[in-house]
Amino acid sequence: MFETLKAAWQVPELKKKLLYTAFIILLFRLGSSIPVPYIDIAQLSTYFDSMSGTALGLMNVFSGGGLSRATIFAMSVTPYINASIIIQLLTVAIPALERMVREEGEEGQKKISAITRYLGVALGLLQGYSYYVLLRSNNLIAQTDFWHGFVIVLTFTAGTALIMYMGEQISKNGVGNGISILLFAGIVSRGPAMASTLVELVRDGGVSYFVAALTIIVALAIVVFVVFISDAERRIPIQYAKRVVGRKMYGGQSTHLPIKVNASGVMPIIFAASIMSLPSTIKMMTNVKAGGVASFIFNLFETTNPFYIIVYIALIFMFSYFYAAIQFNPIEIANNLKKNGGFIPGFRPGRPTSDFISKALGKVTFLGAIFLSIVAGVPLVVGALNSSLNNVALGGTSVLIVVGVALETVRQLESQLMMRNYKGFLE
Repeated sequence: MFETLKAAWQVPELKKKLLYTAFIILLFRLGSSIPVPYIDIAQLSTYFDSMSGTALGLMNVFSGGGLSRATIFAMSVTPYINASIIIQLLTVAIPALERMVREEGEEGQKKISAITRYLGVALGLLQGYSYYVLLRSNNLIAQTDFWHGFVIVLTFTAGTALIMYMGEQISKNGVGNGISILLFAGIVSRGPAMASTLVELVRDGGVSYFVAALTIIVALAIVVFVVFISDAERRIPIQYAKRVVGRKMYGGQSTHLPIKVNASGVMPIIFAASIMSLPSTIKMMTNVKAGGVASFIFNLFETTNPFYIIVYIALIFMFSYFYAAIQFNPIEIANNLKKNGGFIPGFRPGRPTSDFISKALGKVTFLGAIFLSIVAGVPLVVGALNSSLNNVALGGTSVLIVVGVALETVRQLESQLMMRNYKGFLE
C-alpha cells in the first residue's frame, strides 16, 4: 500500500488528486470540530459517555465523535447512506426508475443521483430534528424557543448537505469514493479515543492485561482476515472455441471468470449499520417512559441485545445478496459467452451456463456474507458478554470499514497508475 502511495505521489496528476482529497478531509475534520451554538457541550459529552456501547454510541463512532460534540457535521454521512439504500431498493422495485438507469445511461444516473441528494437532505433534516429533540429532552440546550431550535436544526441539515457535496467532489476530483473516504476519516479519528479507553480500562482494573492483549490480537487478526478475504475469488474456467477465418485460426484460448468472495466490499456492513441506527433516531424524537412497551421495543435495538445482533447479521446477508444480484447478471454473462464462442467446460451454452453461474455466485456470496457476519458480529458478542468492552467492541465494524475502504482506494490508485504507465504495443 505504501509503495502504491509513493508511486502515485510521483505522478503529477495523481499527486494533485491526493492533495485535493487530503484538503477535503481536512475541511471535514475542521467542520467536525465546530460546535453548533446554544448547546452545553460539557454535559453532552458526559451524556454520551454513559451511552457508550449503545446504538447511539455506534452512530457517534461513524460521525467521528461529532454527535458527542454536537458539531455542524454531527449527522455525518448516515442520511446520505440511508437515502442511497432507499433509492437502490426503489430502483429494483419501481420499473420507471429501473428504465431510467438502464435506458437513459449517464443522464439517467445523474437524475438518480439528484433524487438521492434531495432525499439525503430530507433525511438529514429529520435526523437533525430528532437529535434536537434528544438534546432538548435531556436539558442540554439553554434556550428551547422556536428560533433557537430552528437555527440548531437548520445547521445540522446544512452540515449534511455540505458533507454530500464534499463527498461528490472527492469522487469527481480526488481519489476513491467520496462518501466512503469521509466515513473512513471519521472512524479513523476515533481510533486514539478507543485506544485510550482500553488503556484506562486496564489502568483502572476494569479489564485485565490478558483481555487487553487478546483484544489487540483479535483486531490485528481481523485486519489480516479482511485483507485475505478481500483478495479471495472463485475462478470459473472458460474455453473459447477455435474458428477459421480465411487462412487464420482464431480462439482456442482458455481464461476464467473471477467471482470475488467479498464482491460487495463493506457496503453491506455500512447499509446494515445505517438501518439499525433508525430506531435510535426515532427514539431521540420521542419521550420514552421506562418500563413501557415502547421502551422494551427500543431496548431490543441496543447493540448488546441478542435481537440486535441477529437482525444486524440478517441484514448483512440480505445486502450481500442484493449487491451480488446488482453486480452480476448470470443470463447476460451466459449470452455474451455464447456470442463470442466461449463456454464453460461441462456445460452447454445458454440456460445451463447461466444456471451454473447463478449457483456458483450464490455459494460464493454466502461465504462472503458469513465472513462479513463474523467480522462485524463477533465484536458485538464480545461487548454483550463483557460490558466494560462495549466501546471497544464497536471497533470490529469500524476496522472492517476502514480496511475495506483503504483497500478499495489503493486498488483505484493501482489501476490509475497502470493506465498511466502502460507502454502499449508500439514501444
